[in-house]
Amino acid sequence: MKIHRICLNGFRNYDYQWADFDPGINVITGENAQGKTNLLEAVYLLSTGKSFRTRYDREMVGFGYSAGEVLADVSAGGRKQTVKMVLRPGVRKNIIINGAKSTTADLVGKFSCVLFCPDDLDLIKDGPSARRKLMDNAISQLRPGYAKLISDYNRLYEQKAAILKDWHEKPSLLDALDDFSDQMCKVSAQIIRYRAAFVTRLNDVASEIHSDFSGGRDTLRMNYTTVSTVKDPMATAMEVYYDLCDHLETHRKAEIESGMCLSGCHKDDIEIFVNDMPARSFASQGQTRTAALSIKLAEREIHLQEFGEYPVLLLDDVLSELDPGRQEFVLNRIGGGQTLITCCEGESIASRTGGKVITVDGGKILE
Repeated sequence: MKIHRICLNGFRNYDYQWADFDPGINVITGENAQGKTNLLEAVYLLSTGKSFRTRYDREMVGFGYSAGEVLADVSAGGRKQTVKMVLRPGVRKNIIINGAKSTTADLVGKFSCVLFCPDDLDLIKDGPSARRKLMDNAISQLRPGYAKLISDYNRLYEQKAAILKDWHEKPSLLDALDDFSDQMCKVSAQIIRYRAAFVTRLNDVASEIHSDFSGGRDTLRMNYTTVSTVKDPMATAMEVYYDLCDHLETHRKAEIESGMCLSGCHKDDIEIFVNDMPARSFASQGQTRTAALSIKLAEREIHLQEFGEYPVLLLDDVLSELDPGRQEFVLNRIGGGQTLITCCEGESIASRTGGKVITVDGGKILE
């Protein structure tokens, strides 16, 4: 998968600008706060339909613009396509693929990317939400219907949370509680099966990369976890649904008393072990960074297994956070596909990789 050219108009700090990318390594350089990450954000947006920095489209629209546009020529499976997105504050984003109005689900398989940014280095030590985000972002690019499941679940969760919060003032709200809970169990069952299957694949691939990375000194293992009553997260959706109903039944009273949703896939996590010890509690900083890098590189390999070609790899200012040994490992593993690297030391990275240098200066793209 490749991105050949991108055009930005009214996106973040860009007026009308465009860039042509090399099919190999592209080093995007410039001083801080010039728009390097904004450029990667636009590429990521075309792949996933959302930003990795904000939930709100309005924040991506440039000052003084009524709309922001991102247009790109991409290719996958030997087929070139044109993807366009138009962002307007307060309006659902407009996605157009090859001139036809499309949805976020239509982006799956058209153009995929894997993002690695400094926040991902804290993937191991952060709370469960960071690891759920990892699963959701990755699976959404592999399975067309997954993003809608997450959207449906979030909507149900917010509605149920509102009932649990407000029922004291309006007791009749509890009449709808069980219906929302049941719908959440049904959607949760599907999400859990997707997540469990993905983590199984991620564990297999990441453990091999991690062994290479550490020179065989350390081992990496991952285990998907969900609510305690789910006996087999990869069982049929109906079996997982019944297990979730059991958990919900035992927690119904506690949910009402606490005013919190205590049952569902929003409780999921990935347990990560280095040398069979919980990494979050016992791994050193070097070990956690090695594990995080291995997991993100494994995500890239899974895309290769799924689609027969590498996704575009986006490295957002991550090399500056790594010691020289880890920098070299990453740079040696990114061959075979297209990579976009943002950094301030562009010439240095370019000389080590042979990559094309693209300079960003005050929202202007200079090649």
